[in-house]
Amino acid sequence: MPEYLTPGVYVEETSFRSRSIEGVPTSTFGMAGRTEYGPVPYLLPGGPTVLPGPALVTSFTEYERAFGGLKIGEEDCPLALAARAFFANGGRRLYVSRVFPFVRTSAAEDAPPAVDANFASLAVPATGTPLLYWRARWPGSAGARISVAVTFRRGKNILIAGGDGALRLTGVQAGAAVEVLPLSGGNAPSPSDDAPPVAANVRTVVRRADGILGYLNGQGGFEPVAAGTAAFHLTLAVTVRLGERVDVYNELELDDRHPRSVGNVLQAADPADEFSLVWLDTVRPAAGAPPTLPGARLAALLGLGQPGAHLTRGGDGLEPTAQDLGGKEANPDSLTDPARGLGALAEIDDIAIVALPDTVTLPAAEQKTAVDLLIGHCEKLRYRMAIVDPPRDSSISEVRRFRAQFDTKYAALYYPWVRITDPSRRPDPGAPPPVIDVPPSGYVAGVYARSDVERGVHKAPANEVLLGINDFTTNVTYDRQSVLNPEGVNALRFFEGRARRVWGARTMSSDPEWKYVNVRRLFIYLEHSIEKSTQWAVFEPNNERLWASVRQTVEDFLITVWRTGALLGTKPEEAFFVRCDRTTMTQNDLDNGRLICLIGVAPTYPAEFVVFRVGQFTADAQRG
Repeated sequence: MPEYLTPGVYVEETSFRSRSIEGVPTSTFGMAGRTEYGPVPYLLPGGPTVLPGPALVTSFTEYERAFGGLKIGEEDCPLALAARAFFANGGRRLYVSRVFPFVRTSAAEDAPPAVDANFASLAVPATGTPLLYWRARWPGSAGARISVAVTFRRGKNILIAGGDGALRLTGVQAGAAVEVLPLSGGNAPSPSDDAPPVAANVRTVVRRADGILGYLNGQGGFEPVAAGTAAFHLTLAVTVRLGERVDVYNELELDDRHPRSVGNVLQAADPADEFSLVWLDTVRPAAGAPPTLPGARLAALLGLGQPGAHLTRGGDGLEPTAQDLGGKEANPDSLTDPARGLGALAEIDDIAIVALPDTVTLPAAEQKTAVDLLIGHCEKLRYRMAIVDPPRDSSISEVRRFRAQFDTKYAALYYPWVRITDPSRRPDPGAPPPVIDVPPSGYVAGVYARSDVERGVHKAPANEVLLGINDFTTNVTYDRQSVLNPEGVNALRFFEGRARRVWGARTMSSDPEWKYVNVRRLFIYLEHSIEKSTQWAVFEPNNERLWASVRQTVEDFLITVWRTGALLGTKPEEAFFVRCDRTTMTQNDLDNGRLICLIGVAPTYPAEFVVFRVGQFTADAQRG
C-alpha cells in the first residue's frame, strides 16, 4: 500500500474492471527475396554503414518507390509480382526484407562488398580529379538508370546595415553559400538568373565566436563582410530520375555545416527521404592539400547539365542460395552485423503470414532447403503461417512428391501456378496479350488478408475469388482434387460462372487436430493476443487475487471471440473454459514463481463437405 508520512487528505486512483486483451493483427504479410533495388544492410570500407530493417509498404505504388519494378535486369522478379498480387487481392500491410548477395573484394565470406561491382556512381566533375561522387544508395544494376541534375536559385541581396553602420548578413545560417559581388554605382548588381555564379565569387557563410556571420576564407579562417559588396544567397535543387519516378529536393545548401545541405539531406545512412535513390559522397583532399573551395564544388555540381547525367557501373550481385533467403539473426556482439533475409523478418512482431517467392527460381534440392528454412522460421516463432509455392510446371504427381517431403502445421501449399497478363510489357496491337506464369503465394496471401478483414481469422480462407488472373497453368478437376486434397495440397480451381477460387484450406500437417488452416491461425491469434496483453501479470504477487484477475481477463476476451462465431457452442460454457487456481498449480509451481492458466477452446471447423440427404416420402407421411 502507499506510504503516508504526513497527515492530510490523499486521493488515489484505482480500477474496478479487469484488464482487457487486444487482438493482434493477423493480415500483415512478410516476404524476403530479391528486388530490383531498395533497402539492404551493407558496410563499405571507408564508407557509410547502412543498416535498414525490413521496410513496411502499404500499397504497390509504395512498394515500387521503395524496391523498384517487376524486373531484375531482364528477368521477372517473383517477389515484386507477389507484392502486386497481394495488394490486388485485398492485402494492406507488407514487410519486405531484401536479399542481395554482394560481389565481394575477395573470396572470403567476410570480405567487404566491392563498391563498383555492386553500386552505380557518377564522378563530379566527369573529367579531371573528382571532387564529389553521386552514388546509388542501394546496390543493383538499376542504379545505372538513375540520372541526377542540379540547378541553382539566386536570392536577393542579404546584406543589411547594422545600427553601428557595419554590414550584416541576414536570413542565412552557417554553411550557406553566397555569391559576393561588388556594388555598381553604389547599388546592388542584378545578375541574370540564368548566369551561373563565378566560382571565385562564391563564399561559405561561417559564424565567429562572438556570433557575427562572415565568410570562410581559403585558409579556413574568418573573413568579415567587406564594405562596397553585395551578397546573394545561393540554394540548390537536385532532381533525381529513375524511369517514371522523379524526386526533387529543393532549397538545399552547399556546405555540410548547414543542416539542410546537399550532403546532409542526401546522405547514405539516414537521409530525410527514407527511400531516396542517391547520396552525395565528398572526396577528402589528400594530406597537406588545400581544402576544396566552395565555388569549385558548386561549379562541379552544376556542371552535370540538363536533364542530368546517368550513374554508371553497379550490378545485381550473385544468384541467391537457399541460405541467402533464409538469412541469419543479428549478431548480438556487433551492432554492424544485423539480421538478414528471413532472420530480419523475425524481428517484426506484427507479421502473421510469410512467403519466399524466390524459392521457385532455385534448383530442386535448393528449393526443398529454402522451404525447410521457411517452415523452421514459422515453427520457431510460433505465431506466423507460411504459404509455400510448388515448383514451376509441376504435374499432379510432381506436386504430390513435393508435398510428401514436409510435415508441419505452420504451412500450407497451394497448386497450381497462375497465369496473368504480363504487366511489364505493353501489348502489340492485333497480337494476343503477353502472359507470364507466376507462383500463387502472393495471391493467396492477399486472400488471407481480405478474409481476415471481412470475416475474421476463424473463417477458412477458401471459396474466395482470386483477382487479377487470366487462368491457371493446370486445370485441377474434381477427380484430380480428390487426390490432392487428402494429402494437404490446396487446389486453385475454375468454376463456370463463379470465377477462379481458392478451393482448399488444409495445412501440410499429418496431425488431424491441425488439419485446417483457419484452426491453426485462430489458435495463433488467441495465443499471441493473450501473451501480449497479459505481460502486466509478470512479477505481480502470485496469489488468488492475481489468479482471479487473469481468469476474468481471458474469459472476457474469449467471450468476444465466441460472439464473432469463431467458437462452437450456444453459450460461453460450451465454447471455452479458463482455469487458474490451485487445481492448475502445485506448491512447487508457486515456490518457483510459476502461474499456470489452463485454457480450452472449441474452434469451428470449416464445412468442407456439405451433404444434403434427399429422399422420397408419401403425401400422408408425417414430417417431424
